[in-house]
Amino acid sequence: MIPGNPLRVSDFDYDLPPGLIAQHPLLRRDDSRMMIVDRQADSIRHGAFREFAGFLSPGGVLVLNDTRVLPARLWGASAGASIEFLFVKELEPGLWEVLCRPAKRVREGDAVRFASGCEARVAGLAAEGRRVLDFGKTDVRALLREAGFAPLPPYIKRARQDEAARPRDIDRYQTVFARSEGAIAAPTAGLHFTTDVLRALKAAGIDIRRVTLDVGLATFQPVRADLVSGHEMLEENYSVTPAVAKAVNSAKAEGRLITAVGTTVVRALESAWRAGAIRPGRRSTSLFITPGYEFRAVDRLLTNFHLPRSTLLMLVSAFAGYDLVMKAYREAVKERYRFFSYGDCMLIL
Repeated sequence: MIPGNPLRVSDFDYDLPPGLIAQHPLLRRDDSRMMIVDRQADSIRHGAFREFAGFLSPGGVLVLNDTRVLPARLWGASAGASIEFLFVKELEPGLWEVLCRPAKRVREGDAVRFASGCEARVAGLAAEGRRVLDFGKTDVRALLREAGFAPLPPYIKRARQDEAARPRDIDRYQTVFARSEGAIAAPTAGLHFTTDVLRALKAAGIDIRRVTLDVGLATFQPVRADLVSGHEMLEENYSVTPAVAKAVNSAKAEGRLITAVGTTVVRALESAWRAGAIRPGRRSTSLFITPGYEFRAVDRLLTNFHLPRSTLLMLVSAFAGYDLVMKAYREAVKERYRFFSYGDCMLIL
């Protein structure tokens, strides 16, 4: 049952041995294990991601997030100190909001010099360690593609400026179907897919569709409040095309199931559901899904194993039920599943 009201962030904590946090991707993307959680049967069983297509019915709609991850981590020097910058979003050409560490060494008006020879000016300060950098006429996206590193999350404990690992991380911290550049974190449930898996899904009669949600700070923003109701999600941009809206709406009307690949797809589709249907368009969302939420667009969910006390774990608990999800996580620890971005996955039926 759902914990007492009001929900506390601590209700979504669990014990995770550090050795289960995946530090590297598997040699093959589709070698991942897959836990199958059946809500109706209240059951858990273990399988492999290669079995995924067998759980979907012909005519069902599978929705992917095709956002493309920028190599958004770059190092520069400000006031004589080495600073790590995460390029969060482009405000306008040449003007970028960045997250910097250590932020206290980056002051308004300072010049920041990058190893590539590029220079920027700190044009403004923002909350929680963020700054606005003015690069003038520099093509910042081209700079990041040339010199940036994959924005691996902090729980991946290895050298951040490893030039030898840079090309592999940029490739593997990216889905094979990524095309719309704008994310600063991967939609990790999609990392398991290969072109072979996508071909198998099409051969099985699955209607594969794509939405875009540019994964930003909101997705991995730490929850610092004690009560779940005290957390406010930051906004992220999403886009649903008319063709995707029509496909999902038709499937819903005909009783065909909608399977979301990842929590970002859930948030995009649920945000786009208005007046009884998916409405196409490009919008922003700060939708925060917690237990008690009534899902309208999504019927099934493929997702990775998420951090304790995270908004992602809260979303999954809302979808599958708190008790079943926490039981599944205990089982995943017992069976030594690999956790987080480069880890294994869970299919919720």
